[in-house]
Amino acid sequence: MDVRPVSLRFEHHREALGIGSAKPRISWSFDGTEPNWTQASYELEVTRKHTDNGKPETYRVPSPDSVLVPWPSKPLESQEAASVRVRAFSNSNTQTPWSDPVTVEAGLLQQADWTCSLIQSPAPTQSDPGSPHSSVLFRRPFTTSTRSRVSSARLYITSHGVYEVELNGTRVGDHILAPGWTSYKHELAYQTFDITQQVQSGVENVIGVHVGEGWYAGRLGFLGGSCNIWGDILGTIAQLFVKYEDGTTSSIQTDASWTCRTGSAVVRSEIYNGEYYDARIHEPSWSTSGYNTTSHGWHAVDVVDHDTSLLRAPDGPPIRRSQELKPVSAWKSPLGKWIIDFGQNLVGWVRVRTGDTKTPKGYTLRLIHTEVLENNEVATRPLREAKATDTVVFDGEPMEWEPHFTFHGFRYVQVDQFLSTDGKDGTVVESAAADDLIDKIDFTAVVIQSDMERSGWFSCSEPQLNKLHENIVWSMRGNFVGVPTDCPQRDERLGWTGDLQAFASTACYLYDVHGVLKTWLRGLVLEQAARNGQLDEGVPPLFSPNTFPDKPGLSTAIWGDSIVMVPWDMYQFSGDVDILRNQYEGMRDWLDKGVVREGNGAGDNCTAHGSLLWDGVKSTQLGDWLDPAAPPSEPGNGLTDGLLVANAFLVRTTELMAEIATTLDDSAEAKRYSSDALALRRAFGDEYITAKGRVVGDSQTALALSLHFSLLANTEQEEHAVKRLVHLIRSKTRFKIGTGFAGTPVLGHALTKMGQTHIFYRMLLHRRCPSWLYPVTMGATTVWERWDSMLPDGSINPGEMTSFNHYAYGAVAHWMHTVIGGLRPLVPGWKRFAVRPIPGGSVTHATQRYDSPYGRIELAWKLLENSTRLHLRLVVPPSTTATVELPGQADAQEVGCGIHEIEVPYTAPVWPPLPIYAPFTPHDDDEP
Repeated sequence: MDVRPVSLRFEHHREALGIGSAKPRISWSFDGTEPNWTQASYELEVTRKHTDNGKPETYRVPSPDSVLVPWPSKPLESQEAASVRVRAFSNSNTQTPWSDPVTVEAGLLQQADWTCSLIQSPAPTQSDPGSPHSSVLFRRPFTTSTRSRVSSARLYITSHGVYEVELNGTRVGDHILAPGWTSYKHELAYQTFDITQQVQSGVENVIGVHVGEGWYAGRLGFLGGSCNIWGDILGTIAQLFVKYEDGTTSSIQTDASWTCRTGSAVVRSEIYNGEYYDARIHEPSWSTSGYNTTSHGWHAVDVVDHDTSLLRAPDGPPIRRSQELKPVSAWKSPLGKWIIDFGQNLVGWVRVRTGDTKTPKGYTLRLIHTEVLENNEVATRPLREAKATDTVVFDGEPMEWEPHFTFHGFRYVQVDQFLSTDGKDGTVVESAAADDLIDKIDFTAVVIQSDMERSGWFSCSEPQLNKLHENIVWSMRGNFVGVPTDCPQRDERLGWTGDLQAFASTACYLYDVHGVLKTWLRGLVLEQAARNGQLDEGVPPLFSPNTFPDKPGLSTAIWGDSIVMVPWDMYQFSGDVDILRNQYEGMRDWLDKGVVREGNGAGDNCTAHGSLLWDGVKSTQLGDWLDPAAPPSEPGNGLTDGLLVANAFLVRTTELMAEIATTLDDSAEAKRYSSDALALRRAFGDEYITAKGRVVGDSQTALALSLHFSLLANTEQEEHAVKRLVHLIRSKTRFKIGTGFAGTPVLGHALTKMGQTHIFYRMLLHRRCPSWLYPVTMGATTVWERWDSMLPDGSINPGEMTSFNHYAYGAVAHWMHTVIGGLRPLVPGWKRFAVRPIPGGSVTHATQRYDSPYGRIELAWKLLENSTRLHLRLVVPPSTTATVELPGQADAQEVGCGIHEIEVPYTAPVWPPLPIYAPFTPHDDDEP
């Protein structure tokens, strides 16, 4: 198949409208399987839309690079658009066709471009300091030119709060919960919308902005949380530019000419507690021409100065609707409650549509969202203080409704119905509904997520492993809603650093996360830098955005190490050195100032003491969080010493810093961190490892970390440690999991590294609790926070933290992709990659696809002839090479672009490995 360039993109954007770079780097991948095709040079054609009379510029560049190549032309100006296409030339000078042209358009690149003000409501939006905010409507009529038709129009907008924008009564864009969640004190994203088709020529138009409290002013955080963390007044910032066919322009911006009104049919809408919507007071014409503001409580806005340096174009995609699900069943519970099951634990909301069903005015539905049932009723205890309840009051007319400024994590919805009437004191009186209408109303679950592009797929011969992988994907989707969160349902939903550290490399296989994580990491470093001069200087927050900005940071391993390890994972998959460069100062501050070392405190300048281990008295370690042996109420009190875990990660993080410094050509720092890492390795060995290789703690996590991070001094120690690890797995846990957040991502890789892949296959396929497949046997459709979030009798774990949608333990998908599938990068960015599948267990075939920066890699293997032969089919994209290493083969094969079929003899390991029982112990584990 002939090679052609496809998927032209700028920076890490799939959509290039309003990007924040004047010289965006350009990437393209390839379709085609022409044998051994490799790019030798490329030609870019840039056509500026409004300058140089649209004359194309061409740039021929001798380079094999097609990922993040430099912008070849002069920098883009604010609002300038250019059309770009590319063609490539091979080593034999054959040329590809031109790619399809793609338009890139700059946003507002300079602070001076922002001439608008922040406008706010002068009326209070809270009845008391702790209550939810009423939403605010902002409105501005404007008339377009009568002399010429509109040729293009752009809207640049953001808010303090989350917003929806309408133009002439029609919703603008499809973004959800815009502008998203950032560290608002340091950065506020703005969005760019092409509104050309919505602006009407020669008449009065009306723009309306509806702002809810969202993350900006709503209650966030556990233990009661706080509201108004970044501000207590809702507002918006907007500029609208119109261009006409005769070359003239006009603009409007947020200023004193706008009007506003506090309160709408969205009576309240909170992230944790849900939305209360009263259709009886909805005014559908509020954003249309001719609407009378004088009789509806509208008034002048407050105009406020704001720091335009905080405004930034997004790096990643917006939150969008991604899927809709219909109920799989509905019934009345033992308590007489209607319960709807959507068949999938998801993140989003329920849309209600009455259709032709007549509902009386005041008919009300209350929707309570939960992830699981307990005793055949919705289980709300795992939500803690979050209400997760939406209420909609109907106006007696056919209607369709879905929430505006909230979302939920749920599979089940309890639907209550009643009548709402207005009491004399202004309160709402609830009474029994006259008719049961629930079975006549249409309910649809709407799934939302950051609109990332899927990049990796996996399947194999074991249906339960496929289900596990599907559950992992659903958990990632539900926990990438603007920021990478721990959970999407309870009174938390925070961007925990430790959770992402465990899962980041897995996330990179499944989706293109680089835009979303670039924003999140920048916020993490900005919040870390805000502590400069404090006792906790250098310490990143445990979660970002930080909902406790005034409290000292906790210096703890893994969570703090994420500031180094997450960018490194992203770099391996993208090859984008800027990711490391942008985080470098924060990485150094963490290791040099943030780590509480022996003899030093957090904030001390420890640059000269980088060879020192963590201080076991002054530091607080979360350790192998949620190790299954930890008591339900003490998730950090597991089998493995938290200080051992911390120091193992300290060695690894310091080694990574040496590699990062080398990558960034900082030779002095590379030398320093390399020296520190060697000293730390020796200190770790002296503290935790005997001469023969016995590791203190003698747990799955202690041994797996020591093996995976190469902390053992010699082969003898490694052999002793892996024998001990295998013995623990076979005799103590009998193939059940014994690891938490620290050990789980590395356990399989440690065993594979030491030639014990079959042992991990046995663990992966185990179905009793704790194991990866136990939740699958219990009907799980996402990954759980605890191995036993639901107990075998169907009751919920008594611990306070019991989420049923937590991606951390889904890190095992990384092993599934790299070992079962066998695919991993050999150099950052996938120009060279390894294909090394290792069959095992009852898995007889597997397939994997990965959309690398250069194009799609496809891999499929299967065992033939009674598992005596292994057949591999591999598709290598253009301009890349694969190193293929198959079981039992002494030599690896280097292959280039093309379709490759390879078949070799295969000898399966003895299966299954058996548990070891102590004398007189009942043999109660009969799983294969």
